[in-house]
Amino acid sequence: MSEWENFTREEFACKCGCGTNEIQDETIDVAQDIRSEVGFPLPISSGYRCPNHPVEARKSSPGTHPEGLAGDIEVSYGRAKKVLTAALNHPKVTGVGVNQKGAGRFIHVDTAPVAEGRPRPHVWSY
Repeated sequence: MSEWENFTREEFACKCGCGTNEIQDETIDVAQDIRSEVGFPLPISSGYRCPNHPVEARKSSPGTHPEGLAGDIEVSYGRAKKVLTAALNHPKVTGVGVNQKGAGRFIHVDTAPVAEGRPRPHVWSY
């Protein structure tokens, strides 16, 4: 898929100020599939992250965002449960992270392949 009904590639660009965008089409495809299933808007709080993005710069090893394989969906409460259910049931989703406390609640969704030190499928909380 190269065009998406509810998303633009720009929504997934790095938000550190550089604007770099190496998001993979499959990542947006998955977000679109989840959006179509749940039936409500899914704001992307973080998509691709360059190595200089503050979150990535703090990590000892890069996560899935710099590979263009992840998106964080800004969602909470009942909507978070619907997104979580859709993500867990999606055949291409291999990683799901849940942050549902405090401000900035989100569901992380990624399509990272199995690799050494990266067990898949994988679910975690922040």
